[in-house]
Amino acid sequence: MPTGSLMIEHRLIEKMISRIAEENMRIERSGNVDHDFIVDALDFMRNFADRCHHGKEEDILFREMRKKKMPPELEATLNRLVEEHKISRGLIGTIDEANVRYRGGEGSAKDDIVNAIERMTTLYPQHIEEEDRRFFPKAMDLFTREEKDAMIAESNEFDRKLILERYTKLYERWTTK
Repeated sequence: MPTGSLMIEHRLIEKMISRIAEENMRIERSGNVDHDFIVDALDFMRNFADRCHHGKEEDILFREMRKKKMPPELEATLNRLVEEHKISRGLIGTIDEANVRYRGGEGSAKDDIVNAIERMTTLYPQHIEEEDRRFFPKAMDLFTREEKDAMIAESNEFDRKLILERYTKLYERWTTK
């Protein structure tokens, strides 16, 4: 199933969201933000959760679903899931901007980090549960075996290109200095 790899990715996202929530509690207790952790967490959320995972959902699965006649409730759920992806991107941007401000000495930016992380760590578990338990099974009913196979192949190619792009940029960053 094309949703199989997406569900496997959900397990890793859930683990990272849990770790981010733990870090948020530590920030609230200590009053200190671990800049390096936030940078790595944002990298994970931007590149894995959003570019890779949401990219495959939006650019492959959702695109193909929109070509089909869907029940209105399934289409409404699809639209809501896309909106939640946008909310997530906004929260990542808020955390990033607040982390820069905090690093620059603006202590009050800590509250913006904590609040945005709280919203993100609340959103993701509900979002993932909706996709895994209700949305994906109904979505798969729309497709033939051949269409599912084509989406799996496209998803594999998507991952290959993303990995090549990411590590080409890393190489270039370290050779153009």
